[in-house]
Amino acid sequence: MDLRQLQYFVAVAETGSFTRAAERVHITQSGVSAQIKALEHELGAELFDRSGRTARLTDAGSVALRHARAALDSTLDLRDAIDDVKGLIRGRLTIGMVTGCEVTPLFDALAAFHRDHPGIELELAEANSDHLVAGVRTGSLDVALAGLAGEPPDHLAAQIIVSERLVALTPPGSELAQRGSVPVAGLTSYKIVCLPVGTGIRDVLDRAVLAAVGVRPEVALVATSPDTVAGLARRGLGVAVLSESMAAAHPDLVAVPIDDVGIPALLALIWQERASPALSAFLKHCRTAFS
Repeated sequence: MDLRQLQYFVAVAETGSFTRAAERVHITQSGVSAQIKALEHELGAELFDRSGRTARLTDAGSVALRHARAALDSTLDLRDAIDDVKGLIRGRLTIGMVTGCEVTPLFDALAAFHRDHPGIELELAEANSDHLVAGVRTGSLDVALAGLAGEPPDHLAAQIIVSERLVALTPPGSELAQRGSVPVAGLTSYKIVCLPVGTGIRDVLDRAVLAAVGVRPEVALVATSPDTVAGLARRGLGVAVLSESMAAAHPDLVAVPIDDVGIPALLALIWQERASPALSAFLKHCRTAFS
């Protein structure tokens, strides 16, 4: 029995699905299933009823879940105790951020933390938001600045930095630029340029169009940088879908509000609910920088 098996078990229990659990911990579904079967074999009991559409805990699974969560909490207690002994003199803090991050308050918080705790090694990781969420859940990231759709992920602590709507970015003089707004269903008549699947902006777009017309949008061009997305729209290659703050960086383009999007695009700090002393100190700097 190892901690990864317990993490996967808790993930399946909380999501009710081996598929969603695999997405959460960022491994294959078969990998999750194999580890759960190995755990069940070691414990000598089935933990899930797999007969329905959802994975439901058996009586043994319900008992095991309490102990699995306690065991994972104990590993965090161990890390906290070691950090207390170190007095934040040594250690490492791994911070995730969205690809192409240009959110300067985060950099200000990093600089202030480093001045106060120069012995703490800082490690940065860039990725799409779905990978960041998975990294925080598994513990490979201590904290992440991620783009989210609608609300923070379950069972994680969060500080929402920005909550805003989507806009369609288009050159002046285009047909779309003459309109005061565009319904989300109307976007399907344009070539769309957007960020990749796994980003908060794209998740909001996909969910909004799916709710409006019953299918996900066809995105003509995908780029990882908001500046590149805007640059492609500037050259007439499609309508860029970005957040209001992203669009504000391109005043030469017209930002047309998108109506009927029921969920906001969020930018948020996320971390596990139990924060180490090092992370707690870093979060204080983040609150100051983002205020």
